[in-house]
Amino acid sequence: MTTLEPPGNDPDLEVADTVLAYLRAHPEAADTLQGIVRWWLPQQRYNRESGRIEAVLMLLAERGRLQVRLLPDGQVLYALSDAFNPDRTADLH
Repeated sequence: MTTLEPPGNDPDLEVADTVLAYLRAHPEAADTLQGIVRWWLPQQRYNRESGRIEAVLMLLAERGRLQVRLLPDGQVLYALSDAFNPDRTADLH
């Protein structure tokens, strides 16, 4: 299957870069998926893509860039991992 997007324009990498850029600017930040979609990312662009954003957040957690905590109400809280150096560029590979 071919893609019409030019190389380097992967939408998942764009989400990852945006999340990590926000965390570089706000290293103490932590929020739920809904909070990240609402406040961290441009709402008009990502509001309807929370499923894809959740997959990217989980991938970042699997790669050690984010830590994940389950809240008492069942929501998931995402924050910058203590082991990740936020000065490096995002990379999902």
